[in-house]
Amino acid sequence: MTLVSAGYRAVQRTSELVSISECVAEVHDDWFRDLALARQTGLHVLEVGFTPDEAEPIVREIIADGWNAETSVVVGRIEEGSSTSGELLGFELVGYDGGLWHTWHCLGGLVEDVHAATGILPGRYGLIEDAAAAHQAARWLTESGLGDPKVFHWAAAALVVPQLHRISTTSPS
Repeated sequence: MTLVSAGYRAVQRTSELVSISECVAEVHDDWFRDLALARQTGLHVLEVGFTPDEAEPIVREIIADGWNAETSVVVGRIEEGSSTSGELLGFELVGYDGGLWHTWHCLGGLVEDVHAATGILPGRYGLIEDAAAAHQAARWLTESGLGDPKVFHWAAAALVVPQLHRISTTSPS
């Protein structure tokens, strides 16, 4: 499964819930193209990845809001096509709404609705650990229309702890 990087989010992680949504977590206002800049916030940094199919409607919605690849980190990074790299924590069901990112945890009862319809529940950190289950849940949630009027397209956002870039202390031979 290919995951395209949408950029980096700086978030306050807790032991109970990890999220890129401003609704349920302390999140830095901006998305970051550059990992080093994201780390300067002092918060935990997560790289966010989407499958190309799930990224496409999100990109369309962001562009419809007047953004483009130059003004939106998410659009720019997705259009670059870089893959995510690091330790996968799990998948969060998210949707874009006029500059905000909602999670299935913030819109009342969606976690329970998804569970009742699909049997899928969040695990550690409030994330879905299995990729196939996460994408199934995102498809069901989009088709159900239960996020309306805030979110029309749901995606399984891969939340990845970026790899540390090691600097070699030895000279090349």
